[in-house]
Amino acid sequence: MSYRNTIVAAVLAAAVATPALAARPELKVKEQIDIAAPPAKVWEVVSSFDNLGWHPAVGGTTLDKGKNNTKGAVRTVTTKDGAKLVEELVAYKAAAHSYTYRIIDSPLPVSGYVSTLTVKPAKGGSHVEWSSTFRRKDEKPAEGADDAGARKAVSGIYTSGLDALKKQLEAH
Repeated sequence: MSYRNTIVAAVLAAAVATPALAARPELKVKEQIDIAAPPAKVWEVVSSFDNLGWHPAVGGTTLDKGKNNTKGAVRTVTTKDGAKLVEELVAYKAAAHSYTYRIIDSPLPVSGYVSTLTVKPAKGGSHVEWSSTFRRKDEKPAEGADDAGARKAVSGIYTSGLDALKKQLEAH
């Protein structure tokens, strides 16, 4: 196939795929919680990209590539039920108590997932936000994997983690 034919084929493939992608809007989830602990203490618990041990669904986290807390680092999160999520650190801002990561591979019904975890000062302690943008993975989703189901799955992950974090930090 000539270079010109390759370009034409690529443009046609993109044109055919564009309506399907456009039909799947970008979804957003943001969960937040106030914790009666100083931001530095909260950040100390959540700041290590290679350790999600504070989340009750996580069985283990391993650093597969790169240096911890450095852009490009890749971790595998294994849940207690054996599911594996491979995630890459996109940005790490220790001074701002924030990091952003993306999912490379996971069983979640989402694609294009990018998430940020941030700890901010708040009256009486800290305000923690966990937010993301993503798209539903399948054009014709299975029951429960539609936009609402995808949001619910991600929201449930965030709220269970944030609730456990609050309980852990306020117990001391």
